[in-house]
Amino acid sequence: MESHAPARSSTAAVVVGVNRSDGSDIALRWAAEIAARDRRPLHIVHGLDLLSWLSGPGGRDMVRPEFFESLREYGTTLLRAATAAAREIEPDITVTTEISDDSPARLLIERSKTAHLVVLGVTPDTGTLAHLGSTLLEVTGHGHGSIAVVRTRSDGRILYHGPVVVGIDGSPVSESAIAAAFAEASARGTDLVAVHSWSDWDTGRFADRQATALDADALETVEQAILAERLAGWQEKYPDVSVTRKVYLAGPSEALTQQSERAQLVVVGSRGRGGFRGLLLGSTGNFLVQHARCPVLVAHPG
Repeated sequence: MESHAPARSSTAAVVVGVNRSDGSDIALRWAAEIAARDRRPLHIVHGLDLLSWLSGPGGRDMVRPEFFESLREYGTTLLRAATAAAREIEPDITVTTEISDDSPARLLIERSKTAHLVVLGVTPDTGTLAHLGSTLLEVTGHGHGSIAVVRTRSDGRILYHGPVVVGIDGSPVSESAIAAAFAEASARGTDLVAVHSWSDWDTGRFADRQATALDADALETVEQAILAERLAGWQEKYPDVSVTRKVYLAGPSEALTQQSERAQLVVVGSRGRGGFRGLLLGSTGNFLVQHARCPVLVAHPG
């Protein structure tokens, strides 16, 4: 697949979108830690989404200059607080900020063209200023490079132990996910679990269970070979990463969500072998960025 995105430099920033939500605070901390680990600058952005304000109820009244001034003052205060929080987490990182009239989604998608990584938190749709939640799928689906959604366990914690898990569907698109997963596992000093799921069908639904079992065994052997082929070369490039291969005869969403319980990161590609052209993220990635129990990294080709 040909990519027309600008090249990412070795000093490309970790970009994180912030708002006033708890999910944003968690994403900011995670992004600051990644920036410090990778020795990269942290770029904190906030989109005012003026068009949504102006097209909403009472929009005409908001054309007044004092409204725009108060909105920008709010954004500036938010970025100032986020900068202070980031430096408290990682004092040595370089922090820059950006406030934009654009929507959070459009701002983050644009910055993703040259960013090392774009990070966003999980935010309920509680209003325009909490708009990152409603644009989560837009950013992960249409962004460029690597996009991370910082999800937590049910108790609000993020695990800093456990493996990196990568979903591999057997298509060339998953190559970006494999590359990102090996790099993350190596940087974190942890193991990699490669998950491949070849079918959504349930063997119990078939009448001839013995024949189905034989078919499943044969197909599992084939799928194990596909998985091994996809991983070939990467294990040589990252000899420090121990790899466990898992093949499931069930849907990938369920398998990866189950793995996310004990993982510190799940990595998926932006579109699998069954994806439609307009659905750039794919059903598995779509499900995971909404339901996984750890941060999810969506790796786009190119």
